[in-house]
Amino acid sequence: MTTQVISPLSKALNDIASGFGGHKIWTMLGWQDIKQRYRRSALGPWWLTISTGVMVAGMGPLYGRLFGQPTAGYVAFVAASLIAWQLINAIINDSCQVFIAAEGHIKQTRLPLSIYVYRVIWRNMIIFIHNLAILLIVYILMPFEVSVSTLLAVAGLLLLLINSVWIGLMLGMLCARFRDIPQIIASLLQIAFFLTPIFWKPEMLGRHQWIAQINPLFHLVEIIRNPLLGKSASLLSWGVVSGVAVIGSIATLSLFSRFRARIAYWL
Repeated sequence: MTTQVISPLSKALNDIASGFGGHKIWTMLGWQDIKQRYRRSALGPWWLTISTGVMVAGMGPLYGRLFGQPTAGYVAFVAASLIAWQLINAIINDSCQVFIAAEGHIKQTRLPLSIYVYRVIWRNMIIFIHNLAILLIVYILMPFEVSVSTLLAVAGLLLLLINSVWIGLMLGMLCARFRDIPQIIASLLQIAFFLTPIFWKPEMLGRHQWIAQINPLFHLVEIIRNPLLGKSASLLSWGVVSGVAVIGSIATLSLFSRFRARIAYWL
């Protein structure tokens, strides 16, 4: 009687697939994280929405005046930019701790490791949905044209979530092995915030717009921000984000299949 040997790649693919199939677990864990973080708070995750709304209300008109932009359109631009950026920023930062924070679960229960990545993504999606209320208020107070292109925000969000899976697995592995990486990532994201068109528009760079276009984070923001503003993102942005998803997924799958079994020992 022969025993079938399962390759590391098959185990890695099965982990990712079965983890996604365990949606009841990671949705529950995500909700639990939110409840635990805002325990005994009357407003819960709405506090993050309020702080983001205050930033939009304060800095939107100010920077709009400094840059000579129409107030209504620019405030909407800042609101959509911050909402998209905060989702991306939170997923990347939380991915650095995805396995470290779940050390107890990983060592005590046999669950697919990808479940903890989906947990992080779901948790931040809940906050993102709350933050959409800011844009809705901007739509009401400062009406501007919303077109059919707004529906592309769903496609942009799905593409971002696909990227979030490989980002979560990749950073989760690297940060579990090398504990200095989370601090490095956090510092780089602080710099990236100012280098990415969040409060300023790429066209303000004139003939130097390529500086924004070589930034992958700009394209990640763009495929969500532009549809929310009733515009369609450029084919370049869709192409870059799709290419990053393919290349990142292949690289992550290669590492995950090789080092998946060692993650528990790195914690």
